[in-house]
Amino acid sequence: MTAPGASVGLLQPLSLPLPYPVYCGAGSLSGIGAVVDLVAPAYRVAIISDHTVATLHCAAVAAQFPADRVRLFTIPPGEQEKTRTRWAELTDALLDWGAGRDTTIVALGGGVVGDLAGFVASTFMRGLPVVQVPTTLLAMVDASVGGKTAVDTPFGKNLVGAFHNPSAVVIDTDVLATLPGDVLRSGLAEMIKHGVIADAPYFDAMLRAVPGIRAAGAAAPGFGPTIAGLIAGSVRIKAEVVAEDTREGGLRQILNFGHTIAHAIERVMDFRLLHGEAVAIGMVAEARIAERIGLAVPGLSVAIADALQRAGLPTALPAGVQLEDVIFATHADKKARSGSARYALPRGIGEMEAAEGRWSVAVEDGIVRDAVAM
Repeated sequence: MTAPGASVGLLQPLSLPLPYPVYCGAGSLSGIGAVVDLVAPAYRVAIISDHTVATLHCAAVAAQFPADRVRLFTIPPGEQEKTRTRWAELTDALLDWGAGRDTTIVALGGGVVGDLAGFVASTFMRGLPVVQVPTTLLAMVDASVGGKTAVDTPFGKNLVGAFHNPSAVVIDTDVLATLPGDVLRSGLAEMIKHGVIADAPYFDAMLRAVPGIRAAGAAAPGFGPTIAGLIAGSVRIKAEVVAEDTREGGLRQILNFGHTIAHAIERVMDFRLLHGEAVAIGMVAEARIAERIGLAVPGLSVAIADALQRAGLPTALPAGVQLEDVIFATHADKKARSGSARYALPRGIGEMEAAEGRWSVAVEDGIVRDAVAM
């Protein structure tokens, strides 16, 4: 097995407590072939992407493998495509192509592609290697790292899935220049979240960086080096949490801060809101919950809302969304226990409530209702 610290040409992995390497830097897309050869050599390479990303980046990736042994499989873009139906179609297409246990999957896309392709890899022939190549900021700092794969169901988000670590993660910051502004800003929400849950200095660094990114996106002065450093910091925070709790039985639940409310909003809105936008709203509401039950320092929700607003992210429930529908949907969250919704709650910037090792707290619907309605 290749050591997680192995370099590939000019690509140097980040120093992380993970059993697989994470490469991050400008131009990393050109090294995917070498990474696959190093960490997951295969006779066939299946690239799974969505139609939009494939048009932009697939040719450059596919050209790094023998033409007769690489195949692109695509889905339409959007969270609504992360379903068991798409999983079945992809696995059938792989079988029709002749893919076997000598195949490596390259997941080229945002979080939807990463989750779906990872789930395909975890189940096909009882498990294939997957190299995650995230193309959105949110996927770079969240979905691609940690080994969680899943599809959605009509009953909720990510309810059918498996833990399946990638063989490697390749993050190319150059691809961020191809993102629409709202998609780029959506990723900032998860980065701000990482500061809240574990690292106050990192939160401060995000405060300084987000106004420029909001104003000019990838054209902001010094964007490349700045975003690369922030991505590395965000991945480090997540990696340190995941290394302590690989199966989400305890500490890893702090990564769900903002997500109980966010997943409920996404479900009620049929995923018309970007994930990072939903997480932004969820973080403010859940910080208010923490204040109301006496866990958080006063003013925490205001500080978090200020950071998110600097990044151009929403902090309140969208117009037309019924509060009671959101409250009802929280009970379908995978963290719910014994009929009660549970929340990973902050005490302050950089500190989460341990809840005697459970790292999540059951909260009455009335308190949640008041917090979301503000």
